[in-house]
Amino acid sequence: MLLKDAFVIDVTGDGRNLVLSYGPCQFPTLGFIVERFWEIQAHEPEEFWTINCTYTSDEGTASFGWIRGHLFDYPSAVILYEMCVEEPMATVQNVRNQEKLKYPPYPLSTLELQKRASRYFRMSSEHTMKVAEELYQAGFISYPRTETDNFSPNTDLHAIVREQVEHPVWGAYAHRLLTPEERLWRNPSNGGHDDKAHPPIHPTKFSRGENNWSPDHNKLYELVVRHFLACCSQPAVGAETTVEIDIAGEQFNASGRVVLAKNYLDVYRFDSWGGTLLPTYNIGQQFVPTTLTLDSGVTRPPPLLAEADLLSCMDKAGIGTDATMHDHIKKLLDRCYATKDENTRFSPTNLGEALVMGYDEMGYELWKPYLRSMMEADMKSVSIGTKSKSEVLESCLQQMKACFLDARVNKAKLLDAMGTFFARSSRPINETQNPVEAVRPCPACHESEMVLKQRQTGEFMVGCRSYPQCRNVVWLPGSISEASVTNQVCPICTPGPVYKIQFKFRRRDIPLNFDVDHLGCVGGCDDILKELMEISRFGSRSQAATPARGQTPNGVRQGPPRQDLHTNFRPAGQLNNENPSVMHSQGFRSTHTQNPSNASDAGQVLCTSCGEPCILRIANTDANRGRKFYKCQDPGCGFFKWEDELETATTRGRRGRGSSRQAPASASAGRRGGAQTRGRRGRGRNADGGMFVSATGDTVSGCCFTCGDPSHFANACPNRR
Repeated sequence: MLLKDAFVIDVTGDGRNLVLSYGPCQFPTLGFIVERFWEIQAHEPEEFWTINCTYTSDEGTASFGWIRGHLFDYPSAVILYEMCVEEPMATVQNVRNQEKLKYPPYPLSTLELQKRASRYFRMSSEHTMKVAEELYQAGFISYPRTETDNFSPNTDLHAIVREQVEHPVWGAYAHRLLTPEERLWRNPSNGGHDDKAHPPIHPTKFSRGENNWSPDHNKLYELVVRHFLACCSQPAVGAETTVEIDIAGEQFNASGRVVLAKNYLDVYRFDSWGGTLLPTYNIGQQFVPTTLTLDSGVTRPPPLLAEADLLSCMDKAGIGTDATMHDHIKKLLDRCYATKDENTRFSPTNLGEALVMGYDEMGYELWKPYLRSMMEADMKSVSIGTKSKSEVLESCLQQMKACFLDARVNKAKLLDAMGTFFARSSRPINETQNPVEAVRPCPACHESEMVLKQRQTGEFMVGCRSYPQCRNVVWLPGSISEASVTNQVCPICTPGPVYKIQFKFRRRDIPLNFDVDHLGCVGGCDDILKELMEISRFGSRSQAATPARGQTPNGVRQGPPRQDLHTNFRPAGQLNNENPSVMHSQGFRSTHTQNPSNASDAGQVLCTSCGEPCILRIANTDANRGRKFYKCQDPGCGFFKWEDELETATTRGRRGRGSSRQAPASASAGRRGGAQTRGRRGRGRNADGGMFVSATGDTVSGCCFTCGDPSHFANACPNRR
């Protein structure tokens, strides 16, 4: 979102909404493409020289290559060439004749299906899976999403072959395969992978080609059938001859091959194997080469990654699964990070290159496959029982969290990389801000972040992103009109990083000696912000204090989702003593759990779970017909309270503690230190069992300063007079 708003990025060309995202699978996949592109750009052509010779006899012509390959030093190459020219007699030093076997492929897995369809038919991996799914749904091939490349011993392979005997193209080969006299059958090799869920991809129903099939359906069905027949066949057999000669001390060689038995190559037309047939040579034989030349050439850069090569890179690095790799590749094209030409070769766009460049400049390698491959290895460990799910999940979350926080600190480098390719946006800065911005790690749950948010009513808050699991929150003054998180980190507050916030206050709501613009820190070090919070607390006309919400999973009450830092204006001596507030040692106020009876005094009952006003209902059951009760407006909340029970609790509370409107008692409490003193010195629980916490979720410690009892505060002290 930062990049999308900060730069003019028009790479779609069709008005589509551009999505910029980081993914632990898609980004390393993009990294392979960009890295190869950088290799090509960094390549500097270099001239080299090589010596070649040929010899033509009655049996044919043989071409001999230099054992050295080539030399980049021209004078050295010339000297060696002149030596060969001066003494051109060639002597045969070695002749090797050996049988060679070319083995058929392993049974077909999803990854191999995608790679071979891309290599043979130029079909994208995404389109390959789409066509394969349609063939599977129609019952012609087995389930196409499998990592298995070996057949179970219980599979009746002969029955599968028998179904193909009637095919007009490969039916004759299937018949030979089933004929024992042909000695063509061979049980498929074990590729070493078994996902324990699905067999290798194989034909499940005979077809000569359906009327509704496209050319791609026919091609893919043919590939599956021919591949299955090939993997059940004997390897091809060939005779390979290698001849080594010596000319003036320099070694040369030539190779030739003749295929003796094609076997599986008869049906698997996609593979080829062969070579030139060499004339007959004997050890010690001598001859003068027909030609002897010094040739030059230039080194070439590696080619762009083809889709089959990209899939292989992903497989070796452990990026994704066989069934999801095509999705990651398609996402790169959809997000305009890369393009693909007619030869299925990928090139990064300016956007894709800028993103990888930015992450590379940050100093860590999030565009490399290391992080994701570790995750994949950990998940495999879970599947075999060597690691627990919770252990792996915690490790992955911590790694990604660390990467995210680091990226926030170093985002300027990402912006610089984007600036190399794209023009800066002219939009005002407040339009480029993320509406939900991280301010600091949450000091309460230590698992998530505190983020800056704005409610529809205009109020600003800094709350934990893990709400409702963590209810840690700080409500900011109602006098704030604008707020945005900056990239400036407070050097004092911990745990960090704590990012400073640019505030803009309404002039009518703050004293004249304060500026309306203030760069503040909510970590506790900002004295100016503390003063403005207190002023807003007693002077705001827009909002009243609200009660805390329920407990966190560990049983400790953490400040409410509405920790208002201001109340309706009233003189300091007339503060409601039944709703004492607590000042954290760092200076930010939090409220504790308020009994529903307090809210009913004001004509309103608030839900103790979510803090919202409850609705009044009348019971219609036989036992309680006509009896009034309060319930939460949220259907999923279980809060429920009878009205008469609230009235009883209110009356009992007033007899025990006195009315909150008794100004002398309140004023006395204020003279002795008031809410702030009690908050700093209280033990943490009042007589009603409420837990006092700070805005960071820390329990406030202390005791009653009247009698010293740690179980209550002075406003509820039984010895109070």
